[in-house]
Formats: sequence, structure tokens, C-alpha cells
Amino acid sequence: MKRKQFLALAAGAASLPLIAACGGSTGGATSTAAAVEGEIEPRTISWLLSRPANGAVIEIMTALAEEYAADHEGFSLELITTPDRPSYIQKYETLAAANELPELFDTDATPFAAKLNAAERMVDVEDLLTQLGVLEDFRPAALDYQRFDDGSLRMIPLEFGVEVFWYNKALFAAAGVEVPTTLDEMVPLCEALAASGVTPIAVGGADAWPLERYVAYQPFRIAGPDYITDLKRGDAAFADEPGEASAAWLAELGEVGAFQQGFSSVGYADAQALFTSGKAAIYNMGTWELPNLATTELPAEMHEQIGFFTLPAADGSVTGADEFVAPSGIGVAVNAQTYDPLVRDFLRFALERYPEEYAKSGLLGPTSIDPVIPDNALPIYQEAIDVAAELGEATLMPWDTQLDPSTNSRLQQELVLLVQGDITAEEFLTTMDDTLAKNAPKYFED
Repeated sequence: MKRKQFLALAAGAASLPLIAACGGSTGGATSTAAAVEGEIEPRTISWLLSRPANGAVIEIMTALAEEYAADHEGFSLELITTPDRPSYIQKYETLAAANELPELFDTDATPFAAKLNAAERMVDVEDLLTQLGVLEDFRPAALDYQRFDDGSLRMIPLEFGVEVFWYNKALFAAAGVEVPTTLDEMVPLCEALAASGVTPIAVGGADAWPLERYVAYQPFRIAGPDYITDLKRGDAAFADEPGEASAAWLAELGEVGAFQQGFSSVGYADAQALFTSGKAAIYNMGTWELPNLATTELPAEMHEQIGFFTLPAADGSVTGADEFVAPSGIGVAVNAQTYDPLVRDFLRFALERYPEEYAKSGLLGPTSIDPVIPDNALPIYQEAIDVAAELGEATLMPWDTQLDPSTNSRLQQELVLLVQGDITAEEFLTTMDDTLAKNAPKYFED
């Protein structure tokens, strides 16, 4: 999608008359809908989502819905799918503005979702999971990723993973470099790798979010998670120390050729192939790619060469080495306006069965059930899984889930220009602060 088209979509959604009741408390809804009582009357319920059709989440939930329907004649789960995320966001926000959201809908803890929360449009998931007796089964990190800034929980996590930097040991050795201990060390590291004739870092720039991860790293180490919380509200600036350090660091990475030529048009799969084929030395990606990165599906010449390291520190880091990106994916919100005994009972059934079924996929899940390691796993598979058990308390929230759509879209565009050297760090900061000043009031001022 071209820049003007994307910006138009995002701006259009942001300008919609969100909810008539938006002027309520910013402390979040206090819905007691989880305690709904009454007879279960089977019907079709709908789920608005944008997930891979052949992914574990959809396959498992579809199978569970069919099992539930076998004992509840007349029940069915309708999936309202949208293939790409920008189109999904537009559809979700348009339906919300028209008060037409279905029983279940996917959302991150975005500023838009916070408006829905303030208007009591979302069921209190902490209350729901507690009443269903499954709250303690969930990983704290998986739940925390779904929380709003005030701590309220309105989304059910169905996934979980940790993000690490996969690297090629042979390419590191050939370039005479070692795993970086600080973010600043990544600049000379990438310079040496580039000089050795390989791409230092493979990134899927066409998907936007992989590159956007990098802008969050310096701020998280320098100021912790509070910086993005303040930034999106307009209570902090891109030009403040954390943002300034990030812009300077990204500009330096661009100067030394850290990312592959034409990175902005390279897709997810092609970026991964660049790494697995041994043409790139580093690939920043989550454990949801373990089947491709840590099993015999990996090219044979990479079996002994693949390693990983977690997010390096920074000078004066306020977050620990065990604190980095650990996402539980887009969560499932429950529409408080359509919540009834049937929705509650189906969720009870699904959430009791889902963890064990998801574990069979071999991936880390949102609960404490250990994944089933596949027979073709390399030793590094278990090593990556074990990282999740050592996570600290602070969570690096990806900025694409935190900023409003218009600011996020502009950020993604400006990041490419910054890394390519088409704009300076100072120009980047000025543009982003101007953009934020225009957009934050739409979400954070009554």
C-alpha cells in the first residue's frame, strides 16, 4: 500500500465519531459482565480478526467451536477475516464507531481501544478469567502485554513469544566480531560485517513493524516502558533524550549499511530467507518462527551455525538484560454489549481446552503449559523456549501497538527515510513531534 493511501485510511478511522460515551473515566471500564447469568441459547457468534488462516490459533479455535457445536445445536463461530492489518484496523474502527462490533474482536491495547475501554464497551477479562478459574494458568507476561496503561485487562491472549536476535556464528567469526553487549556496539559490529561482504541485518521493511522494533530499543533501555506511555499521550517528545538517542543510533546503523539494499520493499519471507541462506548475519525475530529457524527445516549448513542473543543493554540501562520484547500477539476482546451466557460458556469451554491443544503446535503459548518440542528440533529450539522462563518484569511494548494510527504510519515512513540517509536525525525528530502534536489530542483529550 502506498504512503498516501495508508495515511488516508488511518486518518479516516481516527476522525470517526468514536463513541458517544467517550467522555467517561480514563480509568477503564468496570464491567461486571463476566458474572452474567441466564440460560444458554445457541446461536451464531462472530469473531472479527486478522490472523493467518493456516495458523494454530484459527485452526484450534475452529476445531473447538465445532466440538462445542456438537453439544449445542444451533451454535457456530463465524470468522470475519481481513487479510492485511491496515484494512483490518480500518474495518474494526469503523464497526466500533457504528456500534456494530461482533461478540469477539481482535485488538491491541491501542489508544483507540482505550477509548472503547473508557466507554465500557469491553468485558473485564481479568474478572472473566478469574470466574472461569483459569487466570492463574496464564503467563503474567502474556497478560501484561494485553493491559492498558492503567493496568486494566480487556483482551485474552492466545499466543506468546520472545523476540531475540538470531545470528550466524560462521559469519561473525569470518568478520572477526562477537555478540554485542550494548546497543552502541551494534554499529561497529554491522560495519565490520558489511566490510566482510555480507548483509549485517536482514529486515522485512515492506511489513513496516520489523524495522519499527529498532526505534523502541534505545528508549526502552534508557527510560524504560514509561517513555512510550508518555510519548503517545503527548506528555513526552521524540526530541527528548530517549528519542534523540534512538534517532542518532538508527542514522548510524544506516550509515554503516546495517540493513540489506532495498530493505524497505523486502517482505517478511524474503528477509528470513536472506538470513537462513547465509547471506545475512543477523535476523531479529520471535520464537513463533522456531519451526523455520530451529529445526531441520533450516538449511543443513546452518544447523551448527545458528545462535541467538537477547536485546543488548545500553549505557545506564534502567531495564535489565532479562527484559525485552515478549509479545502475546493481538488479543481477543469480548464485546460487553453482546456478552451473554452463550458467549461466556463458549469461552469457558474453549479456554479450558485451548492451552493443551496449542502446546501441540510446538510453540510457546500464553499459559504455563510447556510446548511439545518437535522431533526434528535442533538443540537451540529448547534453548529459545527456556528464555521465556527467565523474563523480568518490564515489558518492551512494540510502538506499532501503542501509537495512534496516523502517528504510527508517519513513523514507519520516516524511519525508512532516516535509515536510508534521506533525512537527518534532527529532521526526523521534528517531523515526528509535529505529527504527534496533531494526533495525540484526538485520543487523549476530552
